[in-house]
Amino acid sequence: MDKNNLEYATLAGGCFWCVESCFHMLKGVDSVISGYSGGHKANPTYEEVSAGTTGHAEVVQIAYDPKIISYKQLLEVFWFLHNPTTLNRQGNDIGTQYRSAIFYHSDKQKQDAEESLKASEDKQEWNGKYVTEIVPFEKFWSAEAYHQGYYNANPNQPYCSAVVGPKIQKFKKHFGELGWLNEKAEN
Repeated sequence: MDKNNLEYATLAGGCFWCVESCFHMLKGVDSVISGYSGGHKANPTYEEVSAGTTGHAEVVQIAYDPKIISYKQLLEVFWFLHNPTTLNRQGNDIGTQYRSAIFYHSDKQKQDAEESLKASEDKQEWNGKYVTEIVPFEKFWSAEAYHQGYYNANPNQPYCSAVVGPKIQKFKKHFGELGWLNEKAEN
């Protein structure tokens, strides 16, 4: 992987624990960092974001090599991993911090995001109208250290075993069949 030519995607698909592990399993992804974006407070904490007072969404910031995996492919994973038709909610996680959003880093990413949303909606991958925000990226704040790699460190935590684990298994089956997973993820 050419670390000098990495690009970034910043995506909000509900709880960052639920999507971080999956994106990290993809070929061409260098790193996935859980954090916060889209709000009005500098250096927000998890407690502040969870209270819904900062305007931030829980996001993952993905560093990837576009020669190995494209932004459009990352968006295919994004649509697969969460329900983009539920406003400010993913399952039992409720609040603006769990909204569906794409924070684009360039005009090309904006165009790709708009086209990808329309294509997913047209295929009726989810029932209903998509409520995903497509907004310019402004700032990313990394979440606290204990959130990074949370599922891998805490697979038996009740939320992880009930929500994250099944999502990862579904993801591995689907994207493993497409050959998108790195070798470690397929084991």
